[in-house]
Amino acid sequence: IDRVDIHVEVPAVTYRHLTEKQEGASTETIRLQVAAARQIQQQRQGVLTNSELGRKQLDQWAPMDSEAKLVLEQAMSELGLSARAFDKIRRVSRTIADLEQTELITAHHVAEAVQYRLLDRIL
Repeated sequence: IDRVDIHVEVPAVTYRHLTEKQEGASTETIRLQVAAARQIQQQRQGVLTNSELGRKQLDQWAPMDSEAKLVLEQAMSELGLSARAFDKIRRVSRTIADLEQTELITAHHVAEAVQYRLLDRIL
């Protein structure tokens, strides 16, 4: 399971929740956001997507502020994550920052990416 970048547990959805009017981003809005993030990646990295970045490329193209580094360090030690998870968290953090159109990876980008690794610890 540590070879999969994102793990999300999805609980069952109630009838009431399905029938209520939902507010949120439309599929078209999300599609445009993803397309913009992919364009940012292409301008920065050429043909490589974030998922294809190696450790040296992550060092170059996934700069983190000091708080983000601290969050990652704490997650690695407290959750006992693998070296593979370390790079995956950095890649996913880079993608989350790209979706927000920010160059520097911050603590909240890393915290969100770490949440996608928690299933590693449950299983």
